[in-house]
Amino acid sequence: MDITIKPIVTEKATKLTDKLNRYTFRVSPDANKYQIKTLVEQLYGVKVVSVNTAVVRGKNKSRWTKSGLLRGKTAAYKKAYVTVGEGETIDFYSNL
Repeated sequence: MDITIKPIVTEKATKLTDKLNRYTFRVSPDANKYQIKTLVEQLYGVKVVSVNTAVVRGKNKSRWTKSGLLRGKTAAYKKAYVTVGEGETIDFYSNL
């Protein structure tokens, strides 16, 4: 099974990183906590203390156009909050 992981860099996620040493990732919906932990440890070379997950539901969207009302839905995804060990950091910008 191929698991994808992508960091979420928002203002709220940055505050979590500064306060609690916790990083936020968007992961595959079928990934479990153990798989996320091993993947983060392999990719970033840090010691993971804990992993919390949340499933973010898709939101309904609509807009008016010349041809009428268009309705759609954003995709649902899984979010992982990864707490790393004391004194360890993850640099998302090192490979740009």
